[in-house]
Amino acid sequence: MPGWYESTKDLLEQGQLQMAGIIEEQHPERARLFMQWKQMKWPILVDSLNLLGVEAVPITLAIDEYGIIRKVGIPVKDASTFAREFVGQTYEPPPRAVQTVGRPDLEKLSEHTAANTLESWRDWADALTVWEPPNRLEEAIGAYHKAIELAPRDGRTHFRLGVAHRKRFDSEARHESDFQLAVDHWKQALDLNPNQYIWRRRIQQYGPRLDKPYSFYDWVVTARKEIHARGETPMALVVEPSGAEFAHPAKTLEASQGALQEPDAKGQIHRDKAEFIEMEVTAVPPVIKPGAAARFHVAFRPNPKNKAHWNNEATGLVLWLNPPAGWVVESRAISLQNPAQATSREVRNIEFEIKSPAEAKSERVEIPGYALYYVCEDVNGMCLYRRKDVSLRVTVK
Repeated sequence: MPGWYESTKDLLEQGQLQMAGIIEEQHPERARLFMQWKQMKWPILVDSLNLLGVEAVPITLAIDEYGIIRKVGIPVKDASTFAREFVGQTYEPPPRAVQTVGRPDLEKLSEHTAANTLESWRDWADALTVWEPPNRLEEAIGAYHKAIELAPRDGRTHFRLGVAHRKRFDSEARHESDFQLAVDHWKQALDLNPNQYIWRRRIQQYGPRLDKPYSFYDWVVTARKEIHARGETPMALVVEPSGAEFAHPAKTLEASQGALQEPDAKGQIHRDKAEFIEMEVTAVPPVIKPGAAARFHVAFRPNPKNKAHWNNEATGLVLWLNPPAGWVVESRAISLQNPAQATSREVRNIEFEIKSPAEAKSERVEIPGYALYYVCEDVNGMCLYRRKDVSLRVTVK
């Protein structure tokens, strides 16, 4: 996009050309931050569901004043020359008016589901996901499942169902398993159409470094610094990029060197039976080949039902891993530093990668471990040191 902007900004400023972009992002506000950073003022449309059905990007379209596509696939190197030639041409109006599309009629789409077809259920789910607030994602997810029952091998529906799960995960209506379900359905979609670049990138965004083509959001830090330096306030992000989204590709996965002492080898620390801390685990991807790696996202959330909070005046959270023989993990002990305040209720996230042996058998593998943390209950102020056993699962196939 920056290349096109620089090549055509004089025509934009003169009002001879209008540029617009369509992004395939899960989190569109990140594109807004990028546009602010690069000082581009195009309108940006969002196609998180991949409704366009494109398998790769970028695709450049030249559209005349009547809404007719005149050329597809203009290289960036030809942008300046083509733009000037394009705006200088005159086109005949079409024989009939170009159809305009607005907000869908949700009531009619709901009525159409009575036909019980793949298209009717998917159209209804698409409309709910795109146009309605997160509290209606439950209906959208149910509608996508109806579509999948009718066409289990429709990759587009699996992908969109994954988008709906991740969108709900990022909202206050989130379910504990939403992130993993999103990845599961993206993986099923990609298995059905392995040529789909957009679907593959959505998984790689959260996946291991061994499978990354590039760092997806390492530019965010630089963008914010440069925007601040201009005296502006950077666009806010609804969902901050995670470690996986900042991570750069790696050719190998090396275990940390040196002997580590297991913090609770005898299992003497009391288990968190009261569920003061809830835990969510997501494997990306959920299925790997022998010798491949998966990235695990582990989230620890203070349980609001117990009015729990972190005790930050003690040692920080520690995650200990006991990988099976032959499996490589970056570090068996992963620690988080406590924030400065004495207590807090934030979600604590740990990400790490684990690599299977080249000779691994096709089976579902469990990687055991446990987390140790200090947690307090608001009701009576009791602060405790607790252990939560962890079982990480990934399938080798």
